[in-house]
Amino acid sequence: MKKIKFVAAAAAAFALAAFVLVGCSSGASSSSAASASASGDSASASAASSEASASASESASASATPAAGTEFIVGFDSEYPPYGYVGDDGQYTGVDLDLAKEVCTRNGWEFKAEPIDWDAKDALIDAGTITCIWNGFTVTDERKATYDFTDPYMYNAQVLVVRADSDIASLEDCADKHVMTQTDSAGLDALSDEALADVVSKFAGGAPETLGDYNNIMMQLESGAVDAVVCDLSIAARQMAAKPDVFKQVQTLSDEEYAVGFKKGNTQMVDAVNATLKEMTADGTVEKILKNYEDQAVSMENWLIK
Repeated sequence: MKKIKFVAAAAAAFALAAFVLVGCSSGASSSSAASASASGDSASASAASSEASASASESASASATPAAGTEFIVGFDSEYPPYGYVGDDGQYTGVDLDLAKEVCTRNGWEFKAEPIDWDAKDALIDAGTITCIWNGFTVTDERKATYDFTDPYMYNAQVLVVRADSDIASLEDCADKHVMTQTDSAGLDALSDEALADVVSKFAGGAPETLGDYNNIMMQLESGAVDAVVCDLSIAARQMAAKPDVFKQVQTLSDEEYAVGFKKGNTQMVDAVNATLKEMTADGTVEKILKNYEDQAVSMENWLIK
């Protein structure tokens, strides 16, 4: 009887030990699995955090305003009044230079006016010699391939100007006449329109003549060396205001818009200038600047930023 009781007790003890071992093993496995799961979740969270941080960093970098002290070199034609020219005091002045100076002041940038050969502007912007073209620069599809533009800020038009005593009333009257415009200009683009191909082919020489600056071009018209000039509305207005008995405007050929052109990819500057011009419009600064040139067909009526 004692033997049976002993055997039964031993069996019970053995079963209990087995149960404890199995329980411990199961607990260890569960703990290990839980630890692994927690580790995986932590790694995933860390990766997600890193990705979010990188994305935020890239976004901030793309939209960051250029730092104070950044050099801002404006490329411009120094014989292109009223947007950029040499004033009576011998200093560079003009609508666009005044706007650019104020933008630089508000952003803490170092302003520099750099007169350029208009034909070389693409090479200069590509080389980084200048920061932008801010000089009555017309937005075109062709230029959009090379430049990043700000929002258009000024309305303009290409117009036909002749001598006051001329009987020319439109381009159609320019058969066998000498017609001139600026090299690589919006005026030349207007005359290159396919819709005008037949009319232009009848010009003297079968094509428009070109020179590098409008001061010389208007001198050519005044002297009678050419019969008509295609130029910006503002150029025509300034010349007619100065010499009302010499020039007259007879036709509008095309409407266009001015914007500031930066090297392709310089979106930080584009965004910063856009924001600053909006501020200047809202607080009345733009209107004050334009009033200085209202005798040259520049006014808030032509200002496009609202």
